Amino acid sequence: MNATDLKTIEKLNKPTILPGAIKINVKIDVNEEIPQENELDLIDENEEEEELEFDFSNLNKLQLVELLEETVQDSDIAKIKDKVVAIKSNFLRLNKEDRDREMEQFILDGGDKESYEHTDDPLEVRFKAAFDIYKVNKEKYKEELERQKNDNLQQKLGIIEELKALIYSEETLKKTYDDFRALQDRWKEIGQVPANEVSNIWNTYHFLIEKFYDKVKINRELRDLDLKKNLEAKIELCEKAELLLLEKSLTKAFKLLQKYHDEWKEIGPVPQEKKDEIWERFKNTTDKVNQIRREHYAKLEEEQKANYDAKEAICVKMEEIVNEPVNSINAYQKKSNDVNELFKMWKQIGPVAKKQSDEIWNRFKGSMNTFFEAKKEFFSKLKVQQMENYNKKLQICVEVENLVDSTEWKKTTDRIKKLQEEWKTIGPVPKRHSDKIWKRFRSACDAFFGNKSSHFSGIKGEEDTNLKAKQELIERIKAYELKKDRNENMEAIRGFQREWMAIGHVPMKVKDAIQNEYRSLIDGMFDKMRANDNELTTNEYRNMISGLKEDPDSRDKVRRERMNLQNKIQKLRDEIVTLENNIGFFARSKQSEILKAEYEKKIAKIKNDVKVLEAKIKILNEQ
Repeated sequence: MNATDLKTIEKLNKPTILPGAIKINVKIDVNEEIPQENELDLIDENEEEEELEFDFSNLNKLQLVELLEETVQDSDIAKIKDKVVAIKSNFLRLNKEDRDREMEQFILDGGDKESYEHTDDPLEVRFKAAFDIYKVNKEKYKEELERQKNDNLQQKLGIIEELKALIYSEETLKKTYDDFRALQDRWKEIGQVPANEVSNIWNTYHFLIEKFYDKVKINRELRDLDLKKNLEAKIELCEKAELLLLEKSLTKAFKLLQKYHDEWKEIGPVPQEKKDEIWERFKNTTDKVNQIRREHYAKLEEEQKANYDAKEAICVKMEEIVNEPVNSINAYQKKSNDVNELFKMWKQIGPVAKKQSDEIWNRFKGSMNTFFEAKKEFFSKLKVQQMENYNKKLQICVEVENLVDSTEWKKTTDRIKKLQEEWKTIGPVPKRHSDKIWKRFRSACDAFFGNKSSHFSGIKGEEDTNLKAKQELIERIKAYELKKDRNENMEAIRGFQREWMAIGHVPMKVKDAIQNEYRSLIDGMFDKMRANDNELTTNEYRNMISGLKEDPDSRDKVRRERMNLQNKIQKLRDEIVTLENNIGFFARSKQSEILKAEYEKKIAKIKNDVKVLEAKIKILNEQ
């Protein structure tokens, strides 16, 4: 007991003489033990991780704001509190993801982290306004709740004074007992009192109840009936508590368990022979509910530890990327893809413990910022170089434009071709100038060669002869039958190509058509050669598998071979997906088109390899 309890008992220890009554001394032993059935192994309801009864994870920010605006119109804080908490948690999560993406894009666009400033969007403004309404109502609710608790305290203190009076009452037994029951009913109807007074007032109340039974000496029959009713009420509470073992929501179960404990405190004593039994039943159920809750948070802690380990591994990988030297656009493009992929993986991993959350995020974000700052510096220097390249190409354009009207065909042609070669050696220019400067250069070159072509249009007879020679060569290519000897076929193709290159110009109107037809035939020959190679490989594989039939372990070897082939196919398909995704990152430029063509060529080869492996699996299935 604390000082308040001692003062209350001292007051009770003073003898009181009621009018017309016999003097009674009610002496309360301050060392007498008061039953403390409320001292249970309860888990702190402010535990770090709290389960939410409302699941709004499928709503977007607009839906969450609209739901909050509707919810805060209800001023019953106790009713809407959990719902508002769930809305706030989901909105802040989505808003943080949006801010992270916004800052990342800001950095990618050339900004730096220090100068980044976030401006609330309309949804954030609406959310804050609605939440302010909730906070104002919550403060009013808390003030009203405290006022009500203080009022309840005064009412209960009044009942305690009335209980003291009953101890000294000289009224008849029935009248005294009826008054006693009425006081008990009033006590139960009164709500909560301030937290710092709960223990004191509850202990005093129950102490006086016990003293009432002792001093008034209520007859055993009425007392037994009262104890029986109390036992029935506590059995009902035990049954309610046992149902909590099946409750899916741990938060709901814990809150109800606390409510049942509060109700248990308000119920009077039970028969002495049932006291320990009913208490053990209720306590055991409490222990089980708490054990389930502890196991849940132990599992949650284990999952958070695994998430931390996974995020730490991503940090290590990010730090490796940051420490690797990068000195080209393509390398930075690849590394940027790797960084974005790691960021995507990061977001897919669940949360870690709050005490570690900021530390691991700052580590990852710090490495990512270091990478993008280095990238920004690289591209800043690259912009300077690109402007130098732009000036060089601008000078070439001016020189070619001055040569457009020249009639010194040979000399000018050689010079322009030299400038074209020089153009190729110059690196890229700023993207905003790329198409424009190229079109200017191409236009000047075309203008000169157009003039030259017009000048030499009189030599049409020679072009017609060249056209006939190329048409005859095409017919010979069509008639060529591929040999079994790969080298012989390659030599024939080289011969066709050399002969084609040796033939002069053809009329412009058929130039593209005949060139496309020729290229299609040559490509077709290479495709047939590759198909023959695949067929040869497949036949050799069939012979090898057939040779396993005599092997006692042939079935097991075939099974392992099939699994091996399936794994290879899956890896190749994954590589195809990766390459196809990477193609989507290429910007439109001559350099990008070259890279894109190389990627497409590589994809085609991998797809061909997949066909060969699938053919081998088909052979295994035939065994």
